[in-house]
Amino acid sequence: MKFRTVIDIPISPEKITYQDKIFGLGSCFVTHIKNKLDYYQFQNQINPFGTVFNPVSIRKLIFRVVNQHTFDKKHLFYHQNLWKSFDLHSNFNNPDKEDFLNTINNKISEAGKFLKTADWLFLTFGTAWVYRHNASGSIVNNCHKVPQNEFEKLLLPPTVIREELKEIIRLVKTINPDIKILMSISPVRHLKNGFVENQRSKAHLITAIHQLDSDIFYFPSYEILLDDLRDYRFYKDDFIHPNELAINYIWKRFSESFIDKNAIPTMRKVKKIRQGLAHKSFNPGSPQDISRSNKLQADIHKLLLEFPWMKF
Repeated sequence: MKFRTVIDIPISPEKITYQDKIFGLGSCFVTHIKNKLDYYQFQNQINPFGTVFNPVSIRKLIFRVVNQHTFDKKHLFYHQNLWKSFDLHSNFNNPDKEDFLNTINNKISEAGKFLKTADWLFLTFGTAWVYRHNASGSIVNNCHKVPQNEFEKLLLPPTVIREELKEIIRLVKTINPDIKILMSISPVRHLKNGFVENQRSKAHLITAIHQLDSDIFYFPSYEILLDDLRDYRFYKDDFIHPNELAINYIWKRFSESFIDKNAIPTMRKVKKIRQGLAHKSFNPGSPQDISRSNKLQADIHKLLLEFPWMKF
């Protein structure tokens, strides 16, 4: 007797190898994927601008990266003793305006160089609900605790989202025509908008992605958590965010579909080295401990000869 509805995920015809570079933008869920890629030492640059939840804000950042359109003081505002930008995560907030601009513009430069040579673009969308700043008329990425009456809340229709996604694809292809694009919907529910409103939002995003004519890949992270796992034991204490068990399961399903089988032995070696580095010796300096440490360093050296970008 089966007690779960396991989602059938087709094996991707295109695989991720250790030679591939992965660029990504999106919600906090794509950061979980980044953490896994970092752990196994895959080359990636994911969410260099912090979390981005809606497709309009992602498109605006992609435009800046592709066109190397930097920020200047007219893109910032001063609030609560900090310089901020409505297009950026609060991690960039800074009491020093010039430091703010230098930091973000360096990020744009680095992202542009990486995206030009990237093999994959990962995009994870969190919500179709957006806030439009009344004074500027622009949709913002972050309201930065500015009073709510300065914004209008909107639900993007699937047609608008689809056009935003098409523009993202067009922009990226102008500098990297061969890049492979993978999209997914964040499994994190935005319940502050309301239960029905969250479902409408996710439905709009899913509809828009599946109406695209472009040849993209889709990974059902939202569907896995909501339909396969479907149990609060897979959530953190807030019953909204997936816990480590759920993230590991989703990563396993992702790996089965998208990671090249030839990368698996290297992933095992990386994991073994990480576990070795985390080991706390009960007898530091003993012959056994020195021998173990020497072997670990030899394993690291051997791996770095083949994959020089790895860092332990």
